Amino acid sequence: MKLVSLAAWVFSGSIMMLGNVGAQPVDKSASPEGQSEQNAQLQALREAEALLKAGQPAQAYSLLQPLEFERSGEVRFDYLLGVAALDSGQPDKATLAFERVLAVDPNFAGARLDMARAYYQLGDLPRAKTEFEAVLKQDPPEAARVTIQKYLMAIAAYEQAKLTRITGYAEAVVGHDSNIANSSTDSFTFAANSPWIPFIPGGQLPAASQLSGVYEGVNAGVDISRSLNASWGWFAGADLRQHGNSSESDYNTKSLDGRVGVKLLQAQNVYKLSLTGGQVDTADTTHRNARGVNAEWQHVYSPANQVSAFAQWAQYRASGFPATSPGTDARIEGDTDQTVLGVGWVHILADGKQALFGSVYAGRELDVAPVISAGLPNGGRTDGKKDFYGARLGGQMALSDKWDGTASLGWQSASYGNVNPMIMANRSEFQYDLTLGLAWHLDKWWTLKPQIAYSTKRSNIALYGFDRTDVSVTIRRDFK
Repeated sequence: MKLVSLAAWVFSGSIMMLGNVGAQPVDKSASPEGQSEQNAQLQALREAEALLKAGQPAQAYSLLQPLEFERSGEVRFDYLLGVAALDSGQPDKATLAFERVLAVDPNFAGARLDMARAYYQLGDLPRAKTEFEAVLKQDPPEAARVTIQKYLMAIAAYEQAKLTRITGYAEAVVGHDSNIANSSTDSFTFAANSPWIPFIPGGQLPAASQLSGVYEGVNAGVDISRSLNASWGWFAGADLRQHGNSSESDYNTKSLDGRVGVKLLQAQNVYKLSLTGGQVDTADTTHRNARGVNAEWQHVYSPANQVSAFAQWAQYRASGFPATSPGTDARIEGDTDQTVLGVGWVHILADGKQALFGSVYAGRELDVAPVISAGLPNGGRTDGKKDFYGARLGGQMALSDKWDGTASLGWQSASYGNVNPMIMANRSEFQYDLTLGLAWHLDKWWTLKPQIAYSTKRSNIALYGFDRTDVSVTIRRDFK
């Protein structure tokens, strides 16, 4: 934040007023050499004044700085040194000089005003505000008063902006998906005692073909947070995503997710409680709505270590019939209630350019579809409830000023509550995924992100196993 310099009224009055301050009486007993040195220093002060009035503060500072050790403590010298430092872009050095001036003369309005300017340039707005208000009490000229008010208004606007923070993003994605439908390439053999055997010739299903192709996506989101006081605040956000496959439109999706919550800050702890909701549409034929509650606790053990714990509950409800299976009610698989508990950890390495993160979690998904059939007299899905647990480990590294690298490895195991009639046993499965990515920061707002993601799933029902590779490039624009 930069405003018009306030030095005008200071310079026209204060420096002339200082014309004789600090000009020490000549000691007639002094040696000719000492008197000559003193005259040279006084000449340096006069030259510095002239340079400052001529708009050459850097030259004035270069002239005065070598004399600081000898003349530090003299009001005239310290004030000139402070103004020269401030106007040449060295506010940290200026504050030291102005502090010495005000220690001798607390009512020196010009020095206090320039001290306020120095604090402002340093970003120490509370101190700048205090000094500006102190100068106003000394009844400065009207022009200076107006400019000081501009500074105070800028400080107030910044403080208000800190209370409310709005960020957003927009991104476009292109990529290639090797297995759009998560299809298995393995054939499946029914259990010998499966009730499906009479209806399946040979008791076996052939391997499915994988659908692959190019896709595009457009995503956007916004987050807003506001501090109510030093402890409490609220936040809200929404994300809109669109994913379109060039050749398999039955798997195109659109989604909208939202959240709103409150947060509490206490010392090294942050507590968050939020409500969530959203909807996913697939090929405009099926819809899955979600609503839930999230709770999170974060604790900063040290600048390098942060731990967290979270709990999530969500209710999912589906409607419609998939385009790929028009006779299947989407509610059978889509109506679930899910609970997840987990803990996480983030560690910043000593150089500050690398970070590691990890989490473990466990959860349960209840099938609650109201669809009644002969095999499911109470509704729900064939496999029943699902218990799962998993872990994720990853890291981020600054490769250069412009490039970051990321890596993430995840694993999840799941088991189901009902005996599946295809294998006459309970279904179980495990899944791994590995993601590697780069981020090229083109400037403050734009980022280009190439990424490759591989996932694999293995199940005791081969129909549910798959391998999938997704390669993509994202261009992202952030807004703050």
